[in-house]
Parts: sequence; structure tokens; C-alpha cells
Amino acid sequence: MLGAIAGDIIGSVYERNPVKTRDFELFSSDSNFTDDTVLSVAVAEVLLSDTDYENAYREFYRQYPNQGYGYGFRRWVMVETNSPYNSYGNGSAMRVSPVGWAFDSLPEVLYEAKKSAIVTHNHVEGIKGAQAVAAAIFLARTGHSKAAIKGYLSDTFQYDLDRSLNEIRPDYSFDVSCQGSVPESIIAFLESDNYEDSVRNAIALGGDSDTMACIAGAIAEAYYKYIDPEIIAAIFDRLPGHLATIVKQFTGKYCRY
Repeated sequence: MLGAIAGDIIGSVYERNPVKTRDFELFSSDSNFTDDTVLSVAVAEVLLSDTDYENAYREFYRQYPNQGYGYGFRRWVMVETNSPYNSYGNGSAMRVSPVGWAFDSLPEVLYEAKKSAIVTHNHVEGIKGAQAVAAAIFLARTGHSKAAIKGYLSDTFQYDLDRSLNEIRPDYSFDVSCQGSVPESIIAFLESDNYEDSVRNAIALGGDSDTMACIAGAIAEAYYKYIDPEIIAAIFDRLPGHLATIVKQFTGKYCRY
């Protein structure tokens, strides 16, 4: 989960100013958490307290309303409808990382990932994106190889993970769909050598940088089981106390490695 939040914060300044290079500053005075972090923490809160996803998403939005939410999500919150809006956006995938840590079997992870997605993202691609990311985190944290993770995700979700970053990067652009950003984020992890490498790979594709770094970083943390302490310190410097408290509670309970 720390990997997801760090990726979000690092990628935040490049979301609307995309870069096609891995040579960039990790943190600046403008680096800040976005809706990716807020809703990831909302998911963590649900798992810690056995509350309801729909209510948690609404409540966390009300507390942090200016963090870059998508139009569809904001409209869903404002109209107070309990109907999902058939989204296939990557919002379902960006917030799901806690699910990959909190359960002891892959079927449980897949079930809970769908549950976390479906209140808003009930499109098949929205559900698939959340399940794929949560499954990757579960497999990574339970000692599976990159080849095994890649094989499972390719077979189960029909994602094309055989492309290289060098093949993707030249023509890749901003894409907020699950099907257009989740596979690329997974590839950013697959081609990495460590946590930071994974985040740099994702951002250097020049797309939806905060969300792609959030996804790649979430998987990378679970796989490498290490994030530089300076990166962890930088994210807590930028989190409000309320969010930081929940993150510490969740990681203390589930993210031990």
C-alpha cells in the first residue's frame, strides 16, 4: 500500500505534464497525494473496520474533495445515487491495492477486488482491472516469480503483457481506461529491477502518470518487499494525519515483510 501511495505522489506532477524519460525528480514542492491515495486509504479503512465501500468512498471524498477525481466519480458522489455508472476507468485499479494484502487466498482477493470495484465500476473492464492489480499484488507478496505473475494475468484477464516498454512508449499517450493503462502499468513492474525502477518505468510512458505509478508501485512493493526509507518519509510528510493514521494501522496489520 505504501508503494501505491508513493507512486501516486511521485507521479502527481507528471499527470498533466507527461515525460518520456526515466530521468526526472522523484519529489518536488508540488508533489502531492491525489484521489488515488484518498480512495486507496478508503479501501484500507473498509478492510480494517468492515464498513461499506460505497459509504467509505463518499465520506473520504467529502473530506478530501479537491484531489483530482474523475468526472464520473464526482457526479456519482454529488447525485447521491447508489447505482454504479458502468465505468471502465482505471479508478477501480488505482484504489484496490489494500485488497491484495488483506486476504490469504487468491479467490478471496478476486472476490473482494470485484466488491471494491462494482459500486462504481461495474463495467467488465473496470472489474477486470481491479482484480488484475489485486491478484498481481497477492501473487507478488506470496513469493511468485515474475513469469508466474505474468502468466496468470495474461491467461486470466487476457492482457497482452508480451510488449516491451520500448515498444509501448513512442506512441503511448494519456489513457484513463483500465484496458489502456493497467496492462502497461503491469509491464512497467515486470521490466523493473526494484521499487523505484518500477515507478520510473510507469511514469516514463507519458500517460496517466500518477495512477500508472500507483499501480506499478503497488505491485513492486509486494514483490521487492522494500521501499527506500527516504521515499517512505517523503510520503508521510505529505499525508494529512487522518490518512497517515489509517495507512500506519493497515500496514502494521497486513504489510509486514
